[in-house]
Amino acid sequence: MYKKFFGLKENPFSVNPDPRYLLLTRPMQEALACLTYGIQSRRGFILLTGEVGTGKTTLLNKLLGWLHRYRVATSFIFNPGLSPSQFFDYMLADFGLKCEAREKGGMLLHLNKWLLQRYRAGGTAVLVVDEAQNLSPEVLEEIRLLTNLETSTEKLLQIVLSGQPELEAKLSRPELRQLRQRITLRSKTEPLSREECQQYVANRLRVAGADSRPIFTPEVIDAVYAYSKGIPRLINLLCEHGLISAFAEQKRPVPAEMIREIAREFQLDVVEALPVPPAPKTDEDTRLKEALETLVTLMERVRRPQ
Repeated sequence: MYKKFFGLKENPFSVNPDPRYLLLTRPMQEALACLTYGIQSRRGFILLTGEVGTGKTTLLNKLLGWLHRYRVATSFIFNPGLSPSQFFDYMLADFGLKCEAREKGGMLLHLNKWLLQRYRAGGTAVLVVDEAQNLSPEVLEEIRLLTNLETSTEKLLQIVLSGQPELEAKLSRPELRQLRQRITLRSKTEPLSREECQQYVANRLRVAGADSRPIFTPEVIDAVYAYSKGIPRLINLLCEHGLISAFAEQKRPVPAEMIREIAREFQLDVVEALPVPPAPKTDEDTRLKEALETLVTLMERVRRPQ
């Protein structure tokens, strides 16, 4: 609707978690480095948490795209309402496995045999579970049991568990302590700073094909940041509606007052951002920092067409 007016080739603030639009801020680089490091070093169980709308799913899609480029077998589960049997069915199907056995024991045996074959051939398999804060304790326990698929030295299946901060609270329950103890690496997404907010908006406009003429002034970015509290999903909401409203009134750049009106319409002027807990320190911090630059360079290389 507004693309031609603003000189855009596509909608820059779509709600879809398109990894092309991912802005690799320092915290996002560290989270991505943690995930790739954990998978490459076969650490087994990696936890990714972050407040609602801070880019977890987009980051996971970026990770999956990188894994696919290197032909790593993946299964991505994003439906937290699955029962244990449905979970196994979906996981095996997403890995591309056909299993005649319908009981859990037969399915695990089939999975273990396949993982061993991949391991001996030098391959890796990764299970990614999104929205994990809504998984039932029964499914979480089944995921824990998957970490028993291992050789004498390494885990056969790498598992990434992603969710909102409530996931941390759920994992603190006594009945899930065995699962919590198996988490070897933890990473976190965070809200953007004011400078990162400006970079985020500029990056999305660039990817969407914007020309050099201004669309959002520094005053508008200040308003977007103030009302979004640096949450990417809310930045998208404010900017998307700002473009629609400015197009309707044939105004360019987008007036700051429009952003304030949109924020009032969505009651963002009265809602405080939830506090983001500090990332827990682990013994892996030093090695993760050392691996960060190498991993980010690798990711940038993968982004370039071959």
